[in-house]
Amino acid sequence: MQIKVANRLQGTEEYYFSKKLREIDEMNQQGTRVINLGIGSPDLPPHPDVVKVLNEQASLPNTHAYQGYKGIPALRKAIAGWYERYYQVTLNPDTEVLPLIGSKEGIMHICMTYLQQGDEALIPNPGYPTYRSAVHLSGATVVDYDLHAANGWLPDLDALAKKDLSRVKLMWVNYPHMPTGAKVNKAFAKDLIAFAKQHNILICHDNPYSFILNDQPESLLQVEGAKEVVLELNSLSKSSNMAGWRIGMLCGKAEWIAEVLRFKSNMDSGMFQPLQMAAVKALELGKDWYDQLNNIYKGRREKVFQLLDLLGCNYDKNQVGMFVWAKIPDTNADGYTLSDAVLHKARVFITPGGIFGSNGNGYIRVSLCQDEKVFQEAIDRIQSSINQ
Repeated sequence: MQIKVANRLQGTEEYYFSKKLREIDEMNQQGTRVINLGIGSPDLPPHPDVVKVLNEQASLPNTHAYQGYKGIPALRKAIAGWYERYYQVTLNPDTEVLPLIGSKEGIMHICMTYLQQGDEALIPNPGYPTYRSAVHLSGATVVDYDLHAANGWLPDLDALAKKDLSRVKLMWVNYPHMPTGAKVNKAFAKDLIAFAKQHNILICHDNPYSFILNDQPESLLQVEGAKEVVLELNSLSKSSNMAGWRIGMLCGKAEWIAEVLRFKSNMDSGMFQPLQMAAVKALELGKDWYDQLNNIYKGRREKVFQLLDLLGCNYDKNQVGMFVWAKIPDTNADGYTLSDAVLHKARVFITPGGIFGSNGNGYIRVSLCQDEKVFQEAIDRIQSSINQ
């Protein structure tokens, strides 16, 4: 028997990393140990106190039932406190905060809440591939906007304003930007808010990297008037080393939170309460936690710079986040070619920039989620492959 997949899946391919990890797994099974520098899954553990709270709460007899779709009050209050303390943004925990089972689900929730056939959404090129997939699955049309190094990987709002934006409902933005590590400046943030108001576009800001190698975490919600046009996603995956725990959040004005909740409440049955209590603890951690984490990432980033120098790549040392984005030498056709060459010659996997959009074709991206010793081994392997 054959069942035809829905039209919404036509053109939606399996996630690149899903396919590549199978190839790497096959190489490993054949005895070729591959060093994976591709995926941004933190290798470091959460704070011990966070794990302690999870264990304590999970051992209680009354914490295993279904939970409310809005999350427990303690978690919403902790998220609001975190935003106040680190971003200087005031949120009402009862109406302007929605805990999520990972921020990735929030991308889909937003698209399914607001988009349908005939609508359009602006997507960064390069950018996180899930934005494109979620818009496509909603039935809406993807409209790329270009990001280039010459403009600091910021969108050209003047050029966008000259396009027909009459059907555009959402614009996905992501700063610190993944994959390029670019930061947004306050002047641009104000211009972006003004642009959104002028064209009646909801800005969806994906903000999971603001604590990584960044001295001053920033939120678009800091900008005056931003709540009128911005929904912001955030996550504990990167900042608290809790990627597998799937704890995220959506912040914005009450009207939009309530609308997204209408969709979300039909998709899940709430988050495990011990996870929520552990998240409360993670959100209460002081600046010393983030400083300790970033000192580790600084050492790793220096190793990545050495690796990229071996490959003849150019990169901006001021980029932030959990990756290093680098322009490949002109002698290589594109990032895919260089990535495959390094994988098969040195048994080191580096992400080709083209998976993030056509404007990433001349780039590669290296994750910081490995120990310095692993990076040194990768450097040695690449050096050896060059010498052969």
